[in-house]
Amino acid sequence: MTDKRFHLAWFMNFTPDEWREPFGQGGYPWDGQFYIEMAQALERACFDYIMIEDKLMVPETFGGSRDFSLSAAMVAPKHDPAPLAVAMGMATRHLGVIATMSTLGYPPFLLARLSSTIDSLTRGRFGWNVVTSAEDLAAQNFGLDELPPREDRYAMADEYMEVVNQLFDSWEADAVVLDRDKGIYADPKKVRTIDFKGKYFKVRGPLNTVPSPQGRPVFVQAGASPRGRDFAAQHADSIISVANGVNGMKEFRDDIRARATKLGRNPDNIKVLFCITPTLGETEEEAHAKYVRTTTSDHFVNDTLAQISAITEVDFARFPLDEPLPEKLVTNGESGSLDKFQQWGSGKTLRELAAASGGGLLSSLQLIGTPEQVAEKMGDAMAEVGGDGFLLSTPVMRVSRRFINEVTDGLVPALQKRGLVRTEYHHQLLRDNLREF
Repeated sequence: MTDKRFHLAWFMNFTPDEWREPFGQGGYPWDGQFYIEMAQALERACFDYIMIEDKLMVPETFGGSRDFSLSAAMVAPKHDPAPLAVAMGMATRHLGVIATMSTLGYPPFLLARLSSTIDSLTRGRFGWNVVTSAEDLAAQNFGLDELPPREDRYAMADEYMEVVNQLFDSWEADAVVLDRDKGIYADPKKVRTIDFKGKYFKVRGPLNTVPSPQGRPVFVQAGASPRGRDFAAQHADSIISVANGVNGMKEFRDDIRARATKLGRNPDNIKVLFCITPTLGETEEEAHAKYVRTTTSDHFVNDTLAQISAITEVDFARFPLDEPLPEKLVTNGESGSLDKFQQWGSGKTLRELAAASGGGLLSSLQLIGTPEQVAEKMGDAMAEVGGDGFLLSTPVMRVSRRFINEVTDGLVPALQKRGLVRTEYHHQLLRDNLREF
C-alpha cells in the first residue's frame, strides 16, 4: 500500500451491555439508546463502520439446555439488528452501519427491499453482513428440521447473491426523472422485471424501491474455509477475519487478494479487517492485571464456552475444564470458529483455551498495554500485513461505556498521532470511505 493509514470498525450485537459491571446501563432498557450513543462516539473517532451481529435462535447447546444462555444473557436475548442500524444511522452523519441478515431468514426480495430502504434512510451508509446461519436451532425457526450441508448452503448463497444483485439493478440509476411538467415520476422503460428462476429461488421483480444512494449496500462477509474465501472474494466489499498473529493475517489477506484477482476483481476494493480485543490501561502493568483478572474469572470462562458452543453446536460443558480437549472436533455449524478455537490448543486445558488471546474467538493479536503501546503494535502489524485495518470488539461482545471511551479517547488519538487512521471523513457514501485508502 502507498498509504499507511488503515480502517477501523467495531463488531457488536443488540444484546445486553456489560450488565454485571459498572459503566454500562445495567442491561436495560431495550430502547437502543446505549448503542446509539456508542455509534455517535465511534463517529467522533472517525470509525468507518459499526457492525451488528445476529443469531436467529435461543441457544440450547451448552449444557444441553437454554438455561445458561438465558441466565447469563449469552447470545440471548438478542434483538433484530436492522431497526437498530436505522436508529444509529439517523443519529449519525458519516459512520457506516452494517446489519447482519441471514439468507436463511430473509427471502431475497425482502432483504433487497429492506437494504435499499435503509441505504436511502442513512444517505448511503448501509451495509449487509452476509451470513447463511450455521445452527440447526435457527433452521427450526424457519420450517426446517436441520440446516443443509455447508456446501449446499454456499451454493444457495451464491444463487441468493445473484438474485439480490439483479433486484438492485432492476431500476436503472436514472430511472427517477421527476418530470413535473409531463407528470412523470419514474421512466417505466428503465424499470424491469428480473424473472429469475434458479435451483433454489424464483423471483419476478422488480424492486418497488427507488435506487438507493449506493445502488446496493456495502457487502461484508466472514468466509474462513476455502469455499468461504471464494465466496467472500467474489462478493464482499469488506471481509472480517480472525487470524493467528501477523503471519496468519498476512496469509489470509494475500490469499483473499489472489482469489479476487483470479475472479477479475480489483483486490484494492476489498478491505480485510482483522478482529482484535485490546486490553487498555494507564500503565502496562495495569493493563496486564486487568487482562488476567478478566480472563480468569468463572463468568468469563463460562460465557466464552457458552458462546463457542452456540455458534459451533458443540457442547463444551461436557468436557472437563482443567483438561485438554480429548479429540479433534468437527461440526456442521461455524467450522471456522471451531477450528480457530482448537488451534489455540497446544496442550492447553479447556479453561486455558477460553482465556487464550483474551477469549481467542475474536482476537487476531494479543494487544495489552497503554493506548500508545497498543497503537504502536497495531501499526507494526498492519505494516507487515499490508493493510487494511481492524475490527474492534470485546471477547464475548459485551461492552461498557468505559471501554468505548478507552478506545475513542485513548487508543484512537494515539493512532491518529501516528498518522495511522483517519481524522475526518471525506465522503458521504460508506463504500467511498472504504475505498479512500
